[in-house]
Amino acid sequence: VQLQASGGGLVQAGGSLRLSCAASGRALDNYVIYWFRQAPGQERDFVARIPLIGGSTRFGETMKGRATISSDSAKSTVYLQIDSLKPEDTGVYYCATTRSLVAPMASQMDYWGQGTQVTVSS
Repeated sequence: VQLQASGGGLVQAGGSLRLSCAASGRALDNYVIYWFRQAPGQERDFVARIPLIGGSTRFGETMKGRATISSDSAKSTVYLQIDSLKPEDTGVYYCATTRSLVAPMASQMDYWGQGTQVTVSS
């Protein structure tokens, strides 16, 4: 499985971004796409997850209420919409995948995308 994350950039506090994670490979229907955020000098924190074919969603505490995750199964792409961005949201956002729905730890992922930088200015 290969993952390609995109959509990051520089945005002012209070703004929004939509990140994309395009998946390719075999048996994609079995996989769940996770988003993690890695702030400078920090570990990767769980942001949200959704099965690539759609369905139940789950969010980490740091962005609950400000993030929306969705899946376009026809395009094998997952979108992460983040609203009301704060300077502390700055970091590299990675999409990753595993078959499990209950795997919010970075160490539990099987495949990773390359990450996309999000910078929020105050």
